[in-house]
Amino acid sequence: MDNGQGKLFKTVDENKVYAFISYISILCAVPLIRKKDNLFVQSHARQGLALFLCEFVAFLLTIILPWLLRPFLFIFGLLALWGMVNALKGEQVELPLLHELSRRISL
Repeated sequence: MDNGQGKLFKTVDENKVYAFISYISILCAVPLIRKKDNLFVQSHARQGLALFLCEFVAFLLTIILPWLLRPFLFIFGLLALWGMVNALKGEQVELPLLHELSRRISL
C-alpha cells in the first residue's frame, strides 16, 4: 500500500461517524457543514439529505393518505439502515433512487 492509499483509508476510518450520522434525519446537516472537504462523508451526507427530504414529504403525505404511504416510511428506514451499515464499514453505497437525487443537490 502506498502512502496515498494509506491516507485515504485513514481519512475514511476517522470520518465513519460523520458518514453514519448522515442517515439520522436532520443530523445530515452536521456532516454537510463540518466535513465539506471529505468526499466520502459528503457522498453519504448528500444521500442522507435526499433521504431526509423524501421522508419529510412522505410523512406530510401520510397525514392525508395514511394507509397508502406508511409503507414508504418503513422502506426509507431500511434505506437509512443500509446506508449506516455501509458507512460504518467504510464503503460507498448508492442507495436506489436516492443516489441520483443526491447528485442533483448542489450546496
